[in-house]
Amino acid sequence: MAKAGKRYREALGKVNRSEALPPQDALKMVKEAAAAKFDETVDIAIRLGVDAKKGEQMVRGTVILPHGTGKSPRVAVFARGERAAEAEQAGADVVGAEDLVKRIDEGWREFDILVATRDMMPTVGRLGKKLGPRMPSPKAGTVTEEIGKTVRELKGGKVEFRMDKAGIVHQAIGKVSYPVEHLTENFSVLVAAVSKARPPAAKGQFVKKISLSSTMGPSVTVDLAIASQAEEV
Repeated sequence: MAKAGKRYREALGKVNRSEALPPQDALKMVKEAAAAKFDETVDIAIRLGVDAKKGEQMVRGTVILPHGTGKSPRVAVFARGERAAEAEQAGADVVGAEDLVKRIDEGWREFDILVATRDMMPTVGRLGKKLGPRMPSPKAGTVTEEIGKTVRELKGGKVEFRMDKAGIVHQAIGKVSYPVEHLTENFSVLVAAVSKARPPAAKGQFVKKISLSSTMGPSVTVDLAIASQAEEV
């Protein structure tokens, strides 16, 4: 196992790992422990009480973070004609139809989010095995007829969250340079959205653990009892 660097060890010394903290206190600690020379991203990891192997327990959705993530995502859109023009005017980074499907099929991956009109999905569907969870999805709001609105929202702070194979939702909620109040608001909005996305098939406690960290810093555990109040947002 690689030995932790001096900077990480110093950051670790600033973190209280013996107890779970209220979200705002945890975020303050994450900010204080960040020591990189760049503006680190603040990430949240939400461990869910679901069976990740069962499709009916998949957790996925979208939410608009009031203060964005500090990064404008690269949005690629599958559309034709007027819808393609609408996507371009809204600020999409790449717009195409069969040509875009071919580029992605050949290995192009310079995008963060894919959006598609419904009529494009029979063509886009052939990419399913290669893209997996990155495929446009009606549940995630990325298969839509409101192309312009969707692109503007995604570029302006709307994020797609989805559970990984371990049953954990990972999501950026801002930058270390953000005020704690802005990070706290983004935290609350995201936790509420994930809670509302609970699948009917999920049993028992849904949110098992919430951790926060910066890009290069140690994680801080959040008090679930206090964090659950975010569901009222």
